[in-house]
Amino acid sequence: MPRRQPQPTMPPAPPERGVKAATFKLLLDTAMDLIRLDGHIPTVAEVAVRAKVSRATTYRYFPSRSALITAVIGASLGPVRILANDEHDGRERVRQLFKQTFPRFQEFEPQLRAAAQLALEQWALERAGLLEEEPYRRGHRVRILEHAIEPLAPQLTAPARERLHRGLSVVYGIEPYVVLKDIWGLPDREVERIALWMADALIDAALRESAGTLAAAPPKPRRKPAGLA
Repeated sequence: MPRRQPQPTMPPAPPERGVKAATFKLLLDTAMDLIRLDGHIPTVAEVAVRAKVSRATTYRYFPSRSALITAVIGASLGPVRILANDEHDGRERVRQLFKQTFPRFQEFEPQLRAAAQLALEQWALERAGLLEEEPYRRGHRVRILEHAIEPLAPQLTAPARERLHRGLSVVYGIEPYVVLKDIWGLPDREVERIALWMADALIDAALRESAGTLAAAPPKPRRKPAGLA
């Protein structure tokens, strides 16, 4: 029985106007600045102190670090998550998605690293039975990449399409930045070039695998017209 894929955490809806909207923005901007400057995920209490907002008020907007980091990543990647590219060439749609996203990854790299850090920390706490807040679940890239590879569907078998979808999810995100910058010391531009190269290689592999399988498949029998059976 296949494992059910956890649903990604959705960011809290900000108030639309007035004092509440201004307070929400102040707290969110403060959290993003703390992550950018200090390199760690602040507690809700730390955000309250730095923003000079009462803890009680802050917890009403962000009851946990999970809610806080979800809002931070929503603000960082929000425009990318609503992209609706109508490019008919599947490879080009994937490449455009990567190229449109890279500037966001670069600008908000500390915040994205913080989200990955929180997910890993909570994973360990959850396994130990010590997690005391709702877990932060990543995974919005699943839907984004599904749209990107949609034009390739007629050329792929179902297993190849699934592997391509999952393989691209490893390449599309903060993970290549962590490996290629921290281990190899590469600049952003080279990280982007390698990520695109890997995406192209995954698409090529999926197409090659599918071409052989689809070519070997027997043709479907034609249905006889009514009255000739």
